[in-house]
Amino acid sequence: MKKEKDNLIKEYEKKIKLLKKYNKQYYEKDSPSVPDSEYDKIKERLIFLENEHNFLKKKKDSVQNIIGSPPSKKFKKIKHRKAMLSLSNAFGKEDMNDFLKKIKNFLKSYDSTIDIFSEPKIDGISASLIYENGLLKTGLSRGDGETGEDILNNLKTINQIPKKIDAKQIPEILEIRGEVYIGKNDFENIKENFANPRNAAGGSLRQKFSEETAKIPLQFFAHGFGVVVPMIFKTQSEFLKKINQWGFSTNPHSKLVKNLNEIEDHHKKIESLRASLDYDIDGLVYKVNDVELQSRLGNTSSSPRWAIAYKFSSEKATTKIKDIAIQVGRTGAITPVAKVKPVTVGGVVVSNATLHNEDEIKRKDIRIGDTVVIQRAGDVIPQVVTVDKSKRVINSKKYLFPEKCLCGYKTHKEVNIFTKKEDAVRRCSRGYDCDYIAKEKLKHIVSKEAFNIDGLGKKVIEQLWDLKLIKFPSDIFNLDYNKILKLEGWGNLSIQNLKDAVKKASSISLDKFIYSVGIRHIGQENAKIIGNFFVSIDKFSNLFNSSKREKLLNNLNELDGIGNTQINSINTFFTNQKNIEVIKDLVDVLQIKNFKIKNKKGKLSSKSLMFTGGFEKMSRSEAKSLAEENGGKVLGNISKKLNILVVGNVKPTKKKIEKAKELKIKIFTEKEWYDFLNI
Repeated sequence: MKKEKDNLIKEYEKKIKLLKKYNKQYYEKDSPSVPDSEYDKIKERLIFLENEHNFLKKKKDSVQNIIGSPPSKKFKKIKHRKAMLSLSNAFGKEDMNDFLKKIKNFLKSYDSTIDIFSEPKIDGISASLIYENGLLKTGLSRGDGETGEDILNNLKTINQIPKKIDAKQIPEILEIRGEVYIGKNDFENIKENFANPRNAAGGSLRQKFSEETAKIPLQFFAHGFGVVVPMIFKTQSEFLKKINQWGFSTNPHSKLVKNLNEIEDHHKKIESLRASLDYDIDGLVYKVNDVELQSRLGNTSSSPRWAIAYKFSSEKATTKIKDIAIQVGRTGAITPVAKVKPVTVGGVVVSNATLHNEDEIKRKDIRIGDTVVIQRAGDVIPQVVTVDKSKRVINSKKYLFPEKCLCGYKTHKEVNIFTKKEDAVRRCSRGYDCDYIAKEKLKHIVSKEAFNIDGLGKKVIEQLWDLKLIKFPSDIFNLDYNKILKLEGWGNLSIQNLKDAVKKASSISLDKFIYSVGIRHIGQENAKIIGNFFVSIDKFSNLFNSSKREKLLNNLNELDGIGNTQINSINTFFTNQKNIEVIKDLVDVLQIKNFKIKNKKGKLSSKSLMFTGGFEKMSRSEAKSLAEENGGKVLGNISKKLNILVVGNVKPTKKKIEKAKELKIKIFTEKEWYDFLNI
């Protein structure tokens, strides 16, 4: 037994040393020496060893404590003129059908065909090029989407990026977006120095000296635009054709498609060509071809409505379930996770797979010890697809889902107030009184979409939590940096970077704050609507007072986009006294900026509107979006607070019109609405 233990410790320490070495190469030197799959394999093995042998978990060099190196400060940071948003993903025909339906519903184009432009999704490094009167003036990395790194000199070393556009009728400002990559054949000549083509491209672009970047055979495919003044392109296909004439490389496998069948046929064709291409692709990007329609569709808070990445087929593998563990989410959701025998799926070693919920386990009759097929599509968490019951042992027992949270508190399933159906998910309702929920809420609060605190990732939160250095959100802004400095993996530079990130995060807009605190059913879009309603943190804080809350929630219910589900969730959150105490403490350590109204000088500034009836030229969603872009606030109910009722030509509600007349509210016909906005 002692010899076996010694061998385990020896293996463990050797792999920990390797992991630290690879971390340094990846984060500090931009020169990874192993593929991502190899790195993941080592890490998964370490986690497996720790989970199986408690004596390893107690070692100070635990894999949970290994922290990545701080972000680079080699380059100046520049804010993008127009945010570089992420794309939402599709993984099958049904997802693409939903994408097309949403576009048509938003534009109210139920019968007409909308041209879609398809382009291969290059697995490279995103970059933005800004030309002023034809001269390349700025070159940025994607960064966090809002701010990028100034890598102009490195981008200038790429032959396929023109330094000057010699042509007539070039926009005064032209922002070209695309992917920097290294061809597979070129990579063969330099693969000793890099893990894979994508990492080689990323590492080369982040070289401090452009002379070094010039030695790497980087290439560039242009695929989109940011700011264009004046806008001279009518379609995506016209844009690509024109810039190709101006000297930019565009992908030859791009194609115009008109319906779901053409999308599927083209998708299968390119997937079959995937291996023969000289560059890595992981799917196709589909965009509404018409630039004006793109503008009308606009964006959500994180992605454009007019584009989607349709990933290639998911990867599957067979493995065995060793155990079923329970995880508690930030909203109290109890999620079962299958601990499986480590298996490689799509180049990544997988040891966990989601089981979704109690009903899913019952429906598929999933049991500990079962042989199962797991699936991984893109970056989605692997899931158990099917059970091979022919390989099930005779004495196998059904899995009994626990009725208590890990904190010991009894869980419950909510009942939908409209359908009266029971939710599939069990929940713990203790909020911050449950340590497991509290820890997950911390992970949410530091995430990119919330406070966006670099250096405080999920693993660091776990580490600081276990050391009792952090428990509630306000603790983030009162960290004991002297204690953190003594931990393995931290140095003066990483501590200073963390201090800077925390300081930057201490100033936050009201809508981001509302999203960050993690109220169930309040996403980024809901948070903006609520932020627009309250405007200031002082007014939002009235929700803490039970006597004021009921009236405020009734008023919130008048807003278009906020329904009973959101209202009940806000009420439940602030009925919990512990939640109120935690949020109050957080407010005290922050500078929360007033909500910034989109267009204070817009035609509908300080006006509240409501829509009734369908429109002939646009959907309700687009009408609402136009109202908000012009400074208006859209309500869901008629009251004395309403300034304008817009009546569509298709089946308007007579009672609403009569009530508006009774309250002497201004009424716009559909034609008057279009005339008012010059549509």
